[in-house]
Amino acid sequence: MRTLGIDPGLHITGYGILEKVNDDIKIVEAGVIRTKRNDSLAKRLLDISRELETIIAQFQPDAVAVEELYSHYGHPRTAITMGHARGIIFLKAAEANLKVYSYPSTKVKNSLTGNGRASKNQMQQMIRSTLKIPYLPEPPDVADALAVALCHIHTQQHRYVVEI
Repeated sequence: MRTLGIDPGLHITGYGILEKVNDDIKIVEAGVIRTKRNDSLAKRLLDISRELETIIAQFQPDAVAVEELYSHYGHPRTAITMGHARGIIFLKAAEANLKVYSYPSTKVKNSLTGNGRASKNQMQQMIRSTLKIPYLPEPPDVADALAVALCHIHTQQHRYVVEI
């Protein structure tokens, strides 16, 4: 099973592709899609769209996991711009016939650290440790994308456990 995890953003969209074979989970690819701040909104969304299309075509994920929108009352514009990027993610997934799973950031953080309010650094440390990589994933958007993919894999794993 291959999962494409995405941390949506208008300037930086983090992505990470994890593959689970038996009980082994490995990183297939991880990185960021960057847009230029001075470009129009339409151009930035087009850039995200084209990059995502390439990533999906190249790595053939089975599912897409994305962070849910979060809005702080003091920063509603952040949620709105993130919503634009999420729309592109859902569109590209639908075009590729992929199901999208959405997870709250608190669930993602809790599934990795046991703390739904973990810091960016704590998330980076846990991703490094859990996936056994020798470096901290940078920028933090990459760690967040890998974390949402890992959260999805763990969630799917537990869905099929039948209580007796």
